[in-house]
Amino acid sequence: MKNMEPRYIDVHSHVTFKEYDTDLPEVLKRMEDERVWTMTVGVDHATSQEAVAFADTHDGFWATIGLHPTDTADESFNSSIYGTMVAHQKVVAIGECGLDYFRIQGDIPSEKKRQKEEFEKQLEFAIEHDKPLMLHSRPSKGTLDAYEDLLSILEARKKEAGDRLRGDVHFFVGNVPIARRFYDIGFTTSFTGVLTFAHEYDEVVRFAPLDMILTETDSPFAAPEPFRGRRNEPTYVKYVVEAIARIRKTELEPVREAVVSNAKRVFAL
Repeated sequence: MKNMEPRYIDVHSHVTFKEYDTDLPEVLKRMEDERVWTMTVGVDHATSQEAVAFADTHDGFWATIGLHPTDTADESFNSSIYGTMVAHQKVVAIGECGLDYFRIQGDIPSEKKRQKEEFEKQLEFAIEHDKPLMLHSRPSKGTLDAYEDLLSILEARKKEAGDRLRGDVHFFVGNVPIARRFYDIGFTTSFTGVLTFAHEYDEVVRFAPLDMILTETDSPFAAPEPFRGRRNEPTYVKYVVEAIARIRKTELEPVREAVVSNAKRVFAL
């Protein structure tokens, strides 16, 4: 894909995960044939290093570096360690980082405090290095609590940080009022293959300004129809684009062009 413009951009995938160990060359060939670019997302120190190394040796790939709120709960974000990676030309964002309350059993203040502290370290790191954030936010069942707490932090910091605080809310599952608050502080929302088989987020997709929408797969997770229940891969991002056009009742090509342009803008690709 060297020097070839992308037809699709999947802004969030994990192609270095073990799910691709047996057929990665075939996955990469499909991406090349479909002209799909992707961002390989780190969830801790080890996977961030893997993402950078992979992006460094593959055209059409970029990397994000950061610490997921719950995947490696015994690791703390160390700005000195991540600072050795952030200057790499293929590193385009900090994260995935944020707040995940979905698996917390009951209201555990200490765990929420830990997550907020780890997120704020990465927020400040992103501002310092003028990189967008790749946000992970998963509320507890039946609530929007993680989004509300995350927005409280971001909205307060935005007043001082200005344009240096920006990014994308990955795998967005919030409602219109939550989406509006993110758009108001300059954060985009990205949608997954869930749009192909669920309708809870159709209202948000219709509401969102077209220039604030990104597309992702979150591969190897959350495969769209017609691959639901199987491993996901970046080429399936085209089904997300098709779903957005269908939900918005508009032509496919303007949507495809817009989400590619949006990804280039947000992550300076």
